[in-house]
Amino acid sequence: MRYDQERAQQPGTMSPESAKQRAPQAPPAEPAHAPHQSGISAVNSGQTPTEMLITQGDRDKMTMRLQQALSTFVENPHQAVQEADSVFEEAAAHLTNVLTERRHTLRASWQDPDTETQTEELRLALRQYQETTERLLRI
Repeated sequence: MRYDQERAQQPGTMSPESAKQRAPQAPPAEPAHAPHQSGISAVNSGQTPTEMLITQGDRDKMTMRLQQALSTFVENPHQAVQEADSVFEEAAAHLTNVLTERRHTLRASWQDPDTETQTEELRLALRQYQETTERLLRI
C-alpha cells in the first residue's frame, strides 16, 4: 500500500459516530484523596471518611512485596505465589485489627455507662458507623 501525500493532508470525512469511536477516551475521574493519615481516630476527631485504614508506609511495604512476588514469578512461580499469599494474609490481618480497634473506639463513644451520651455524640457515632461500613462494603 502506498502513502498518498495529498490525501493525508486533506481533512477526514468521518461520520460523527466513527469520529466518536476514534476519539481518545479520557480515563475515568479518580476520587480525590485526602492527605495520607495513619491508623484510626476517635469519633469526635473531625477526620473525614477518606482517612487511611492502613498507613501509607504499611501500604507501600506491602505493595513493594507484592510487586517483588510478581517480578519473581518467571524464576520461581511457587515461591512468588507463596509471597503473594503472605502479603494478602498480612493485609487482611492488618485491616481486621484496624477495624476491630475502630469498632471499640466507636462503642466507647456511646456505650459508656458512666456518662449520659448526648444526641449529637450519638449522631456522630452513627455517621462513623455508616461511613466505615460503606467503605468496607466497597471493597
